[in-house]
Amino acid sequence: MKIKNWLMVSHLVVMLLPVVAVYLLYVSLQNYDQEENLKEYVDFQILVSNLNETLNDPSLYKHIENNRFQEINQLGDDNLRIDLYRYDGLHVFSTMERNVGYYPMQNQDRMFDNLNEMQRRPKTYVYKKPVFDEQGQLAGVYEITQGRTDWVETSNQRLFLTFILSGSFFILLYIIVIKAINRKLNRPLYQLQEHMQAFAVGRVVGNKLNHSKDEIGELNAHFEAMKKQLTETREELVKQQEEKEYMVAALSHDLKTPLTVIRTYTEALENHNLSKEERTEYQLILNDKLSHMKQMIDDLSIFTALQSSKDILQPVQVNGEEFFDMLFSGYEEPSAKKNIQLTTEWSVRNAYELDPKQMIRLVDNLVDNSIRHTPEHGEIWMGAVASTKSLPDWIFPEFKEQVNQWRTDGTVLLFQNEGKGMEEKQMQKVFEAFYQDDISRGKGTTSGLGLSIAKFIMENQEGKINVWSTAGKGTLFACWIKERR
Repeated sequence: MKIKNWLMVSHLVVMLLPVVAVYLLYVSLQNYDQEENLKEYVDFQILVSNLNETLNDPSLYKHIENNRFQEINQLGDDNLRIDLYRYDGLHVFSTMERNVGYYPMQNQDRMFDNLNEMQRRPKTYVYKKPVFDEQGQLAGVYEITQGRTDWVETSNQRLFLTFILSGSFFILLYIIVIKAINRKLNRPLYQLQEHMQAFAVGRVVGNKLNHSKDEIGELNAHFEAMKKQLTETREELVKQQEEKEYMVAALSHDLKTPLTVIRTYTEALENHNLSKEERTEYQLILNDKLSHMKQMIDDLSIFTALQSSKDILQPVQVNGEEFFDMLFSGYEEPSAKKNIQLTTEWSVRNAYELDPKQMIRLVDNLVDNSIRHTPEHGEIWMGAVASTKSLPDWIFPEFKEQVNQWRTDGTVLLFQNEGKGMEEKQMQKVFEAFYQDDISRGKGTTSGLGLSIAKFIMENQEGKINVWSTAGKGTLFACWIKERR
């Protein structure tokens, strides 16, 4: 239950409790009154009938010093009162006062009210009756008053019981409300405060937050979501910091080799005894190392740009046949320099939405990687296949079924080369920044960012990249491109 609804119900219960207590008391007394009314009425009638013979004597009202008052006096008690009035209103006798003829005059109008009627009052029954002499003249009026002792005691008991029950209920309700407030408000808020303080200092709290369906539960859920988001942000920042530190260390290590070579050959060029051919060779080596350093810096700039912003790509719609014809051209010469046979083919859709500049960089990186890991006189295959077309026959049989399942609903770019292949642990790390195998590491042949950049380019274009490799046979890189209508 929502806290606001729970508080409204609690306030309503507290407000209605007095009304309910009064109503229950009223109903209880009403039921008891109905039960006792007939019994009391009959008993009072019998009492009046028994006293009527004694009190109906006219002489009692004419002679005040009548000794018969002693007999009447014995009839009264603490619960029964008998009053005698003379015809002129003189209060002749009362069993409560034990005296005769010394009372104030009674107003005749009041004395004659409700004659011959049995009146039921809250605490008494009252009956008045006139008494006449032998000539038919009014001699006086007697009044019998009987207390409703049982009814009064029962009413008082029920009233006291009602107060006791109401008080007990109030106390019980107070305890329940305090416990409920502590359970629904104080304890969850204290728990949330504890979690917030622990999270602020990086400490872990053992108990879990309450996930009830009220406002506190919603607040806890929002805090958990915020905590998760902040934790992920912290972890991402730590990861980025570690990557930056690793990047600096790796870059420093990879630049050390070409810088050493440049320094060595620069010092050698200062030797005037070198022949013209040696100087030309040294200059070519220096140019090669400088180009390699420039390539490393360019790769680092692109990697940083792709990592910091996902909006750097600018996709446009391109014609499929023309684009892939352009994309796969120009790699024959670098392949021929290493005596590598290059095979290209494509069977694609009419149109794609891509960033041409970044796709060229993607293919450059993957082809460069294939050339570097293909032995002399080996073979490289490049292809692009739409989802409705069959895979080329040149794909290694070991990979074909897996690639077929992986390429569902997309066009795949395939880069396969012969070579020694990769181990499983190498394939798990091959897309990590600055990763190089043991052979390439320290030789200054690569920056270790080419495949990481390829992975960023594919993911930023809603695509994906994967690798399959077989030891002693070769490796296949595949890039998946989303096909749009």
